[in-house]
Amino acid sequence: MSSRHVSPISPATAPRFGRLSVTGTGGRYPPLLTSVVLLPLLLLLFFSFLYPVGRMLVGSLFKPGFALDNYIRMFTEPLYLKVLLRTLWIALATTISAFVLGYPVAFAMARAGGKLSLWIAACVLVPLWTSVLVRSYAWIILLQRRGVLNDILIRTGIIEEPLRMIYTEGSVIVAMTHVMLPFMVLPIYGALRTIPKELPQAAANLGASVLTTFFKVILPLSLPGVFAGTLMTFILALGFYVTPALVGGPQTMMMATLIGQQTTVLLNWPFAGALATVLLVVTLVLTFMFRRVLATSRGFANV
Repeated sequence: MSSRHVSPISPATAPRFGRLSVTGTGGRYPPLLTSVVLLPLLLLLFFSFLYPVGRMLVGSLFKPGFALDNYIRMFTEPLYLKVLLRTLWIALATTISAFVLGYPVAFAMARAGGKLSLWIAACVLVPLWTSVLVRSYAWIILLQRRGVLNDILIRTGIIEEPLRMIYTEGSVIVAMTHVMLPFMVLPIYGALRTIPKELPQAAANLGASVLTTFFKVILPLSLPGVFAGTLMTFILALGFYVTPALVGGPQTMMMATLIGQQTTVLLNWPFAGALATVLLVVTLVLTFMFRRVLATSRGFANV
């Protein structure tokens, strides 16, 4: 039998799979064609975001001359500062509760196999297919004074009088957590799916316990998904409107509800623009700070 002599591939001629290299004119497009392809997206971004935000900012600063009265009113009247702080607190509490409840669900989805994983994924995705309005009214039915929970507690003898569960900050946090939970679960699930199963097994073979393996291996490697889900949940919670308005009522008014009141009831568009601008700036600043703080962790180094 004759043997073949396989010559080694020189580094100069070896194909590079780690980086996409474009030779010649393949993969390159003329600047005009690139501009035409990007033009619809740029127009959509301009007319749906940049132009409305610019009009809102101009309307809050000029009446008709340049003035900061709306912003001075925002920061001098305690009511509006209280609403802003309440919005930040509820958004933070919703994010924390969504993470505490969502991480085990995402972990179970990533580690379960077969039909069990499909059932868990269905339980996570079905709420996304249901209207937020319907889910908010469902919580009203559950939490109102003559609702399902109060009836169960009274019939079992745990309480004698109905408890005040609706129109509180707690009810808003619970309802918003239910709505925001898929936005926390899915990014964490995506990060957990990318972790090779051999790494936890190797840690266990080296003598690490289950908790040590989780906190030293799994959790750090899933931090990019945690960051994405936390940031998405927090930003969406800051501007949430339907659930706080229905479940919270006027006692737990948030910034989105206040802005809607200024535009639809009081017709004070300049002040509503000032409120929206402050909320937008606060969101951008907190997002940047959140990214910088969490980037110090090794798990966020490449996010």
